[in-house]
Amino acid sequence: QLQASGGGLVQAGGSLRLSCAASERTFNPIMGWFRQAPGKERVFVAAINWNGGGLRYADSVKDRFTISRDNAKKTVYLQMNSLKPEDTAAYYCAARSSMVTVIHTTPRSYVHWGRGTLVTVSS
Repeated sequence: QLQASGGGLVQAGGSLRLSCAASERTFNPIMGWFRQAPGKERVFVAAINWNGGGLRYADSVKDRFTISRDNAKKTVYLQMNSLKPEDTAAYYCAARSSMVTVIHTTPRSYVHWGRGTLVTVSS
């Protein structure tokens, strides 16, 4: 019910835009992006609340990544600029429960997950 797309291979300094298409059931007030590099745990990247007025970013992506959402299209985006090799990972879209309106950064706080889309940044 969450379908992420937009990953690919890009050179360092380049940009990518990830999209996450949700269903009626999974397009919830709090939507987030996480990433998981090979051999590492899944970590928080960014999250957004229903009207876009609440945003949170991991320190490692602040000022480079921008999360946004289009409620009419039930889609969440992650604009990634100034990409670095250390951004290489599988990126996952996630949603908190529909009853929750507070942003949280731990993976276990999210109940719906999509398949990852792979982002590879070459040096």
